[in-house]
Amino acid sequence: MVKQTRLGKTDLYVNPIGLGTNAVGGHNLYPNLDEEAGKELVRTALNNGINFLDTAFIYGPERSEELIGEVLKERGNRSEAILATKGAHKFVGTDEVFDNSPAFLKKEVEASLKRLGTDYIDLYYIHFPDNDTPKDEAVGALKQLKDEGKIRAIGVSNFTIDQLKEANKDGYVDVYQGEYNLLQRDAEKELLPYTTEQNISFIPYFPLASGLLAGKYNENMVFNDLRAELPYFQKEVFVQNLQKVEQIRKIADAKGTEIAHVVLAWYLTRDSIDAIIPGAKRADQVLDNLKTLDVHLTNEEIQQIDRIFR
Repeated sequence: MVKQTRLGKTDLYVNPIGLGTNAVGGHNLYPNLDEEAGKELVRTALNNGINFLDTAFIYGPERSEELIGEVLKERGNRSEAILATKGAHKFVGTDEVFDNSPAFLKKEVEASLKRLGTDYIDLYYIHFPDNDTPKDEAVGALKQLKDEGKIRAIGVSNFTIDQLKEANKDGYVDVYQGEYNLLQRDAEKELLPYTTEQNISFIPYFPLASGLLAGKYNENMVFNDLRAELPYFQKEVFVQNLQKVEQIRKIADAKGTEIAHVVLAWYLTRDSIDAIIPGAKRADQVLDNLKTLDVHLTNEEIQQIDRIFR
């Protein structure tokens, strides 16, 4: 059995390796997704002790939540999953805007409950900040839903440090989700110290930097999807990053594991990072992510990885 970890100050206990489910029904993010294959990702995770599922209204939109709800219904054991979902996106005509108003968030939580086929959500995030709503008021609405038993924990995602502090004015924020990986370490300046001090669990997204930190790319590769726009994929920077990744290969080879597992294990040594949510498009990738739990890094290796990517 996997030793479960507690998310910050919540009463949620999860496998430190979760599953990001944007490829489960995320038709607006990935073309030609097979929905049955998506459901199989969720089944594979739950069958192998991964209980932390991360989804969002905007994956689909709506479809990811619906498919996860179908899997949970067929299994008939709601308590086997710790469900995290997110809301803030609103469609006005063809425009996509963010809304953090209490009335909108409450409506979104009800809609997510229906799609997921459940009467409670374990962790609900405000997915993106809007420009108008005071963040403590937005979180106050989620606190009311928590008091009603509709959600168990309160999260915010993509907030700046100032927005996070405002959101957490009354100490209600349990989890923060933001971009963090070895190539994008801005969160170390203020976000990680603040979440550590406040006992807020920090869940990093893009942990493998769109695959760059998995050690599977070479300098001749050309990307014509969203990776082409990312700063760490720009030509000279890309080559330098590949050289850094190669230095981790020595550590991985010595442990008989893969670079991705070493990188993911390194995140779990950071103070407020209790769990990570790598995505997967195939069931075998879900199982592969679990190998991270077999990697034990020495203090020397932790510091060495830190230095390589300083």
